[in-house]
Amino acid sequence: MSFKDKRIILTGAAGGMGSLLAKALLQRGAKLAMVDANADALQALVSELSGDVYAVSADLSSVAGCTGAVETCQQLLGQVDILINLAGLNFFGAFAEQDAAHIDIMMRVNVLGPMLLTRALLPSFLANNTGKVVNVGSVFGSIGFAWFTTYSASKFGLRGFSEALRRELADTDVQVAYIAPRAVKTPMNNDAVMKMGEATGMNMDEPDVIVEKIIQTIESDKNDSYFGFPESLFVRVNALLPRLVDKALAGQNKIAKTFLSK
Repeated sequence: MSFKDKRIILTGAAGGMGSLLAKALLQRGAKLAMVDANADALQALVSELSGDVYAVSADLSSVAGCTGAVETCQQLLGQVDILINLAGLNFFGAFAEQDAAHIDIMMRVNVLGPMLLTRALLPSFLANNTGKVVNVGSVFGSIGFAWFTTYSASKFGLRGFSEALRRELADTDVQVAYIAPRAVKTPMNNDAVMKMGEATGMNMDEPDVIVEKIIQTIESDKNDSYFGFPESLFVRVNALLPRLVDKALAGQNKIAKTFLSK
């Protein structure tokens, strides 16, 4: 797939990885509607970019916010070719101490948001028998990590949604891709996470590396892509022998606990 003249909706565009991905898509000739809750950051980013690019501020934790974002993007772009669901929230800490409202908004932004955005676009995709949904998940969506319970659960949900919808659309030319990076060095991972990662030997990739891999995955029309070794191998092991992974992670979990944020 070539990005030339493709009309793309990118959520989470104002974030560390989102802004890099936006630039990469525009450099390849895409027409882009950038969606994010941070209106000021979006406008600042637009001023730095060149090409067919629009800023759409939206609350992706609500039904109205998601449906309204799609309507605005369609008005700006016309027919949408690709939806890239990148927006997400994270939390590192004990689940028993996580604020209930924060759990709620994380699940809305990380799972329900992508579902609602996809649902709003799907009728036009099906009517034209074309279109692509790209859900950016995480290795945490295949391996549930202690102290990242809500985040892991949300990415498990996003992976399940991607798999089920792909099978539902198997008789059409509408595509659904699920992309799962390992940990990435972005502002979403706070200082406690970075220190914990260093102490436990967690592998973390630079954002520009992951952006390039996302681009390559979309261009190659792959359904699923897991980034990073040995994490991609552990995904397979965890699917077959989860209790073995329990034991393998026990020591790391004890170290990580000492870095918990509230």
